Amino acid sequence: MSNDEKLIDFGAERDKRIHDLNDKRLNEMRQKFEQVLPLTKGKKKTRGKSKKR
Repeated sequence: MSNDEKLIDFGAERDKRIHDLNDKRLNEMRQKFEQVLPLTKGKKKTRGKSKKR
């Protein structure tokens, strides 16, 4: 077997593919959450009602 460079580790390739699919799914979910609940850098502090004394 002089062609050792052409050997493919199917286990490693499968792990990479599954990892890429999980990253894709995570990014899709993150985008959907950002559409519903946008994460802004300049968050405004809201004041509640002042206490009556």
